[in-house]
Amino acid sequence: MGPRTGAGASLESGPRLRPCEDPGPAARIARSAVAAEGAHLPLDRFADWFERRRAAHPFRVDTIPFAELDGWSAEPGTGNLVHHSGRFFSVEGMEVRVDGAVAWQQPVIRQPEIGILGILVKEFGGVLHCLMQAKMEPGNAGLLQLSPTVQATRSNYTKVHRGAAVKYIDHFVRPRPGAVLADVLQSEHGSWFLHKHNRNMIVETTEEVPLDPDFQWFTFGQLTELLRLDNVVNMDARTVLSCAPRVDTGAAALHTDAEVRHWLNEARARHDVHVARVPLAGLPGWERDEHAVRHHQGRFFEVVAASVRAGSREVTGWTQPLIRPRGRGLVAFLSRRIGGVTHLLAHARREGGLREVVEIAPTVMYTPDNHAGRVGADRPPFLDLVLAAGPDRIRYEAVHSEEGGRFLDAQSRYLVVEADEDEAPLSAPDGYRWVTPGQLSLLVRQGHCVNVQARTLMACLDAAAPATGSGTHG
Repeated sequence: MGPRTGAGASLESGPRLRPCEDPGPAARIARSAVAAEGAHLPLDRFADWFERRRAAHPFRVDTIPFAELDGWSAEPGTGNLVHHSGRFFSVEGMEVRVDGAVAWQQPVIRQPEIGILGILVKEFGGVLHCLMQAKMEPGNAGLLQLSPTVQATRSNYTKVHRGAAVKYIDHFVRPRPGAVLADVLQSEHGSWFLHKHNRNMIVETTEEVPLDPDFQWFTFGQLTELLRLDNVVNMDARTVLSCAPRVDTGAAALHTDAEVRHWLNEARARHDVHVARVPLAGLPGWERDEHAVRHHQGRFFEVVAASVRAGSREVTGWTQPLIRPRGRGLVAFLSRRIGGVTHLLAHARREGGLREVVEIAPTVMYTPDNHAGRVGADRPPFLDLVLAAGPDRIRYEAVHSEEGGRFLDAQSRYLVVEADEDEAPLSAPDGYRWVTPGQLSLLVRQGHCVNVQARTLMACLDAAAPATGSGTHG
């Protein structure tokens, strides 16, 4: 006999369907985001705890000649810097062609494996808390910063390095059903990485979690406060926080979601961009000696080698190549209130190392020193507006380190700057578009749409002061 149909059919005879999106996690995260204090470490004791963790382990980073790299060598023929295991990453050359012509060539880090950046969350007193680690990375300002629960390449958590196991990794490689609140593949720095992306995960547990001394629980609201401080919350934590599901306020916007997506896709399709791996040896415009690979004009960045000692890591000592930028970066969103709704001026920016070539970036994302001496139309759009912004226009400001595992002393000044119609008109220049934070959040959760610098500012928006002047209204 076939299945029963009609009015007498049982509603329980088939699989039970659920809503495509559960609004519960977003509401619970929103409650945690307004919890200025948590059930564990008060913020006024954070500095003491953090300094105790810094003092608990020996940390030291020294630059060394390439010849002193242990386990690394220049590959015969190409000159690429490679690890003897064939794992971790390599430093190679990259050539970018736009519409058939060579646009630029540069060194780049190639790290094809997908790592995990994961924050474990758990309720205490009915409020979600995030398990964060005081973690040393060789390139971080101050070395120790607050990182996600897990921050590991596949080579790390499969123990290619033969070191200790990554703490709490089982929550992310074998999460229980219903525990995953976010799991998004996101790009990393497209100017320095070739096609690198990581899983950005937020996973909930109801189990007892033994607390390692280098780990502590914080509410989302406490992390917002810590994001106001310079060089405390690391890049990996910021990108995961930006992926957290948010409550949809349903606010109107200057452009529909479909129009924003069309704008991004149009920017991606406008030019034929081809990216190729080329040998690091003999890369045009770049010079190499025993200590560095650097640009012949002394601009942009250099590749150096480092010796690292870190008592709290899975491996307590190693050497590796690092990219060291020349100068501090400047990253900023211009902001306006349009029809009473906050909008940010987004830039569809091309970066050679991105898998989709173009992602949504902040309004300004430059190293000012690289543009010294340029005037007029040769200056990047909106750079001077951000550089000249007074305190009354700055809604958010902090200095943050970029990815400390691969970049040495890479810091950027992150800002949200209020603008007016004369400075940033509603009719945005080509390549720019006014979008709301909610629209950006939706694109973040789709992956490979919003770059890592814009995601940092998305994580920091709750820490931004509200606009007070009438100059931001459309």
